[in-house]
Amino acid sequence: MEQKIRRDLNMGTNLRRLRDRADMSQEKLCAELQRRGCDIGRTTYAKYEAGELNIRASVLVQLRKIYGCTYDDFFEGLG
Repeated sequence: MEQKIRRDLNMGTNLRRLRDRADMSQEKLCAELQRRGCDIGRTTYAKYEAGELNIRASVLVQLRKIYGCTYDDFFEGLG
C-alpha cells in the first residue's frame, strides 16, 4: 500500500513577507531573537521560512513584538 505524506499548512511565506517588510536579513532577525531569549540560528529560521520546520510559539510571540504585527498576519491566507 502506498503511503501518502500529508503536508501541513505552513506560514513560511508570511514569515518571509513580514521580515522583508521590516527590512531585516535573517541574520539580523536571529540576532534580535537571541537578544530576546530565543535561541534561534539562521539555518533554523531559514527552515521556518521554507516550511521545513514548524515554528515554536515562543518565537512567534517575539516576532510579533519585533514586527509590531498581529498574530493574524502570521496566518494570512492559510484558512
